[in-house]
Amino acid sequence: MSDLFFYLFAALTAGSALAVVFTKNTVAAALSLLVSLVGVAAIFVLLDAFLLAALMVFVYAGAVVALFLFIVMLLDTQGGDRKPFKKATIVASAFSFAILVLGLLSFAQRGAQAEIVHETAGPVVPIGASLRAYGEQLFTTYLLPVQIVGFLLLIAMLGVIVLSKKFEGLEDIK
Repeated sequence: MSDLFFYLFAALTAGSALAVVFTKNTVAAALSLLVSLVGVAAIFVLLDAFLLAALMVFVYAGAVVALFLFIVMLLDTQGGDRKPFKKATIVASAFSFAILVLGLLSFAQRGAQAEIVHETAGPVVPIGASLRAYGEQLFTTYLLPVQIVGFLLLIAMLGVIVLSKKFEGLEDIK
């Protein structure tokens, strides 16, 4: 039964992620991102990582998507005609896709090898399963990445403030 739920949530997550990429309306893309993040949180619940699921919903689905919607509405972007892709963009996209596929294949191969090892070693408790283990990992191993992400979000918020500020009297300067 849990396999059925996994496939359901994985399809929901992948479908809404594709909608984020291919939707021309920015508000609809942000709402599709919200659905995708909730699908990832549901997969975390299936993995018994309830803290990660709650953090996914509160931090990403709540705060980040609200920030995206705020930026979209503040900048008042119109989804006009798109310019055709340059050849360099197409080559870089193909290269990035090839790296993604190789990474996924490598990940799948390591996962198959890890199952063989874990069958003999006994049950493994995931890092996000207990609050203490998650907190220890967050504030020791992953402290620098968390700080960098926080700093990048601060820079993004400052950029939105600067872009949204209406400067008066600029016509005289030109």
